[in-house]
Amino acid sequence: MTTEDSRYEAVRSRDARFDGTFFFAVSTTGIYCRPSCPAVTPKRENVTFFATAAAAQSAGYRACRRCRPDAVPGSADWNARADVVGRAVRLIGDGVVDREGVAGLAARLGYSARQVQRQLNAELGAGPIALARAQRGHTARVLLQTTSLQAAEIAFAAGFASVRQFNETMREIYAATPTQLRSARGGSGRAGGLGPDGAAGVPLRLAYRGAYDSAQVFDYLAARTVEGVEEVVATDGGGRTFRRTLRLPHGAGVAEVAERGGAGRWLGCRLHLEDLRDLTTATQRMRRLFDLDADPYAVVERLSGDVELAPLVARRPGVRSPGAADPEELAVRTVLAEGLPAARARRAADALAAAYGRALAVPSGGLTLLFPRPGDLMDADLAAVDVPGERRAAVREVCRALVSGALRLDPGADRDEAERALLALPGVRPRTAGYVRMRALGDPDVLLDPRAAGAAGWRPWSSYATHHRWHARRTREPRVPLPTA
Repeated sequence: MTTEDSRYEAVRSRDARFDGTFFFAVSTTGIYCRPSCPAVTPKRENVTFFATAAAAQSAGYRACRRCRPDAVPGSADWNARADVVGRAVRLIGDGVVDREGVAGLAARLGYSARQVQRQLNAELGAGPIALARAQRGHTARVLLQTTSLQAAEIAFAAGFASVRQFNETMREIYAATPTQLRSARGGSGRAGGLGPDGAAGVPLRLAYRGAYDSAQVFDYLAARTVEGVEEVVATDGGGRTFRRTLRLPHGAGVAEVAERGGAGRWLGCRLHLEDLRDLTTATQRMRRLFDLDADPYAVVERLSGDVELAPLVARRPGVRSPGAADPEELAVRTVLAEGLPAARARRAADALAAAYGRALAVPSGGLTLLFPRPGDLMDADLAAVDVPGERRAAVREVCRALVSGALRLDPGADRDEAERALLALPGVRPRTAGYVRMRALGDPDVLLDPRAAGAAGWRPWSSYATHHRWHARRTREPRVPLPTA
């Protein structure tokens, strides 16, 4: 949507394709909404458009209680863009500003705090503090409406510096006190805990736009689980639930995502966390793993012009490109598996986790381990892992690079620099680096087979073309790297 007139037409038609891409605010009501809001369409002269919810909030508008614009999928632009603005948005979503402040965000990006502030304000209408504040408000609303935690606990779990700041922010964003927001909740239960027994966890709805091929995503993840770290279990309703452990900034966690959501466009998720301050980070990592901020409309439009892909896209328009819940873990697993048969690669990953992983304080079903950190592996002999010596050596080199900072795979990493750093390591081949870039860094435009006919026309959605071709062949992906990660 490049013009305000075209945006207004999307609002008039209540076009859900643009939810999260932009927001509109109404001067006569003081409310901002998502494009698909079912309320009466306002007059054009009363409407102002914003790139982010934070910008609308900074302009003095409160979130619509009917359409909940703070709960929309993220814009696919932030996944596709590799510039400082896209990298900054991904880092803020991961909670970096709450943990490290604006100075920490700027240091990760390699810019001054002033430069980051200026660029975000110019493009998004809000700086890093305002973007983080909007995110904290949404996290707090979720906790208010899904848990029985005290207000002070929620304030600090959401990242607020004080209860007073929490109360003021909730009134400004939602025109309601925390008590009033809590009264709208659908249930109660103490949040927290790592296991399903006696621990309700935090229930979430992970929104997405357009078609979503959950069967493709769950098949993909189920074929790559590591024993004790991940599992896919059948549910009573006939669907599946993906479960995995998470190593988070303040503690461990367990995430559960259901294959079948509700009538709306969302997947049901439940997070069991040792420390609720990790809620925002854990949520964003699951969104990246399940590729929930993608724009399938743009993908279908581009790939439908390809002779090979057009029938595949028509049959499965919701194919996604799964990311990674832990980018460093995925890099280790991919390098370990390079060139190995699928069964042997999975056994190697299982052995690596069993020998060097950390046990959960409270086992949760079949989940008992956190995958080992790079620091645990960089000097280990890895004798417990039955793979060729060069694979073990390559894993150690990758881990050393991750620990030293020579290789960065966090959400704000420069993708080109990360790929170059990977390729500079002994034992890492171009296809391995490409696969890590596609999944660990969430790049939607990775071409793993440059010889494929028509590949030039797939950009900027080459990763989705790759998944369509893999899925259509119903065989495992190319051996190098073998995607057991």
